[in-house]
Amino acid sequence: MVPKKIFLTKGVGAHKHKLRSFEQALRMAGIQACNLVQVSSIFPPKCKLITRKVGLTCLKAGAIQHVVMARNETNEANRMIAASVGLSKPIKNNAYGYLSEYHSFGENAKIAGDYAEDLAASMLAETLGLTGFDADIAWDSRKELYKTTKGFFTSRNVTQTARGITGKWITVIAAAVLVI
Repeated sequence: MVPKKIFLTKGVGAHKHKLRSFEQALRMAGIQACNLVQVSSIFPPKCKLITRKVGLTCLKAGAIQHVVMARNETNEANRMIAASVGLSKPIKNNAYGYLSEYHSFGENAKIAGDYAEDLAASMLAETLGLTGFDADIAWDSRKELYKTTKGFFTSRNVTQTARGITGKWITVIAAAVLVI
C-alpha cells in the first residue's frame, strides 16, 4: 500500500469548544469527512504531488485516510499560532523524500513555513549521508531548491496561522494527504 498521489491542505477553526474548533479547521481543509490516521513523514517514491482541488475529489466520506498533519491551538487572546508541513524530495522521482510537521507560537507563516521546509530537507540530507548539511547554505534562492553533493532537492510547505480570540478556541492545521 504505497500512495501514488499526495496533496497539501490547511485550515483554521474558531469556536468556544476546543473540539468544535478542530472540526472547523478540518472542514476548511476539506478533510472533515474522512477518518484520519496520522503517519510518519515519508514522501513515497514516484508519488505525484497534486493540487488540493484535484486531491479533494479523490477522497470518499468515511474512508480511512493517511495524513501527515501539524496542529496547534490556543484559547489565549492575540496569541499567534502556526501549523506547518514541510516537504522536501529529490528531483529524481524514483527516490523518497520527507515531510515534516511543525507547530509554533509567535511565528508568522513565512518563518514557520521556511522552518518546516528546512527540517524536511535536513532529514532527507541525513538519510542520504550528507553530514553537516546546512539548509541555509544549501538553499539556492534563484533556483528555489537545495543543492548538495548528492543532487538537488525541491521543497515547499503548507502553513496556516491565526491569532487567538477572547472567549474562543482557535485551531490551525496543515496536512499532507496521501492518496492510494
